[in-house]
Amino acid sequence: MYRLYPIVFVGVALLLGGCGANDLVVKRQTETETRVEHLFQVTGGFESRLNELSTRLAALEEQDAQRGALVRELAENVHDLKQSNQILQSKVQTVAVGTTPKVEVVNPDMAGRPKESNGPPAAYLKAFGLYSANNFTAAIPAFEKFLASSPAGEYTPNAQYWIGECYYSISDIPKALAAFQKVVDGWPRHAKAPDALLKIGYSEVALKQRDKARAAFERLIRQYPGSPAAVKARERLMMLDNPAS
Repeated sequence: MYRLYPIVFVGVALLLGGCGANDLVVKRQTETETRVEHLFQVTGGFESRLNELSTRLAALEEQDAQRGALVRELAENVHDLKQSNQILQSKVQTVAVGTTPKVEVVNPDMAGRPKESNGPPAAYLKAFGLYSANNFTAAIPAFEKFLASSPAGEYTPNAQYWIGECYYSISDIPKALAAFQKVVDGWPRHAKAPDALLKIGYSEVALKQRDKARAAFERLIRQYPGSPAAVKARERLMMLDNPAS
């Protein structure tokens, strides 16, 4: 019976050794599962952060697209405003030419013609003074009286031109047209001829004779290309070509 003790001790030892090994395996498995769970948690955090960054990136791209659209819209508005400003300036210049009285005392006659030493005659200055004061109805007979007394004088073309301006200012367009035509026909080389031809074009526009107005402006540009009146004629031709503006 005493001989059985060693065998029992060996069995108990083996049994205890097997239990320890199992505990070690279970411990390591638990540690492994814990690490895996931690990795899953870390990975999930990365994925959540990535989704957040993707959402923010999409929002920024949308904002950039909106800013780009706004910039394009502003650029188009600036372009439209510039065009409108150019058209408005052209119209203002045209209206100013048609309505603002000119102050002229010295006759800009053709080069080489002798000048009167005493300046403009008193009758001419009186008539022009009435015109400068916007007293057009009184200026017309005053200029006509001067023409009757000096039908071939140095200031005769000027007087005829200002008669046309007087009629134009009081909106008697047919009489203005006739007066300006006398300047163009009678003194084509005079300094007032380009201005008279320009006002013929204006008068035809006022009478809604667009073809005749175009012909007058084109003739002015062709015969007096370097004159200030030719510049205004080009502007009016552009307006005739673009009536909507």
